[in-house]
Order: sequence, then structure tokens, then C-alpha cells
Amino acid sequence: MYKLYDLALSGHCHKVRLFLNILGQDYETVPVDLLAGEQHSEAYLRLNPFGTVPVLVDGSTVIRDSNAILVYLALKHQAEAARDWYPRDAQTAAEVQQWFNISANQVLHGPAKAYIATVFTGDTNEHVLAVENSHKLYAIMDPLLAGQDWLVGGQPTLADIANYSYISRAPIAGVDLSPYDNIRRWLKNVENLDGFLAMPLPNPTPARDER
Repeated sequence: MYKLYDLALSGHCHKVRLFLNILGQDYETVPVDLLAGEQHSEAYLRLNPFGTVPVLVDGSTVIRDSNAILVYLALKHQAEAARDWYPRDAQTAAEVQQWFNISANQVLHGPAKAYIATVFTGDTNEHVLAVENSHKLYAIMDPLLAGQDWLVGGQPTLADIANYSYISRAPIAGVDLSPYDNIRRWLKNVENLDGFLAMPLPNPTPARDER
């Protein structure tokens, strides 16, 4: 059984749980209390010197970074999966990698930081900038989804899994999705996948949900 070092309200962790659930794989979660600084403990740094979550442990194999974990799982379970989540023809693989980079840059500095500022830090200045960055991203992303159901090609790939979590929860941080019909339709497509697992809502939920 996989062991996943995890923070329930982290979008980076959620994307791994989501994909494990879609693949039908059993896993054990090990909560890491980031607010208490557990990620900086000597024991955790032996597991992940970068002090981040998630971390996936598969026997003697340790994978750090959420997108790297997605690739590991897709390749390991490609024979039993219902579809090829990580296509490896040159063009499609490059397109998936582009969306990995977007998840680690534009999504991180937009929807993710808006969510983090709302749920965790309360940093008003960071929140304002993150909301602006989110709308810059969505203004590019929404037209790209016109006439297509998925970010890459005609079927779901890891590109969709990598980008879904924080975009789906950004409305609770005041990032209004109502002008972006194609993005909202894409989110619903992900949510209709067999094995879908929603990202948990914070308790109490901030009163900013405009989706």
C-alpha cells in the first residue's frame, strides 16, 4: 500500500489523492502539520530534505513533488488504467509538460496563493495580487478550452489532474469564475470522472465562494 505524507487542505496533496482514487489504488495518509512546523522536523527532513508535501512512499521508493508523483503513478499503473494518462508521443508529452509548468507557476501564483492567503496566512497584499494573477491566467486559459473538453487532446490526461485542485477551490478565495464558461465546464468534466474525489473545504468555509 502506498503511504502519502499529506496535508488535507493542500491542493498539491489533493491532486495526488484524486489521482490515486481515480486509479483505484489503496493508500495510507500520514498527516503533516505544516502550521506546527512538522515539515521542518529532523525526521521529516530525512524523508524530504525540501520540507514540503506531498511525499509518496512506495516500498523503498520515495517520490517528492506532486507532479512527479502523478507521473510515477501513471507510468506504474499504465497497463491497468482505463486510459493513458501520460501519453508519450513527442507532441502530447510536451503539451502535458507545458501544463505541469503552468500548474507550478501561473496557477501557483494565482489561484493557489489566493487560496493560501484566505485559508492559511491572511496576507491581504498577497491575496490581492494573487486574484489579479488568477484573472490573467483565466483570460488565457478560457479561450484555449473553447471547443474542447480537456487541456490536452481529446481525453483527460495528467494535465487536467495537475491543474484542477486549486482552480476548483479558488472561488472561496474570491476569484470569480462566472465570466469563464469554458473553465467552469472543464472543472465539471473533471468532477464527472469515475473515482473523482473533491478537495476538502476548510472549516469554517470563507464567505467568498462565487463559483
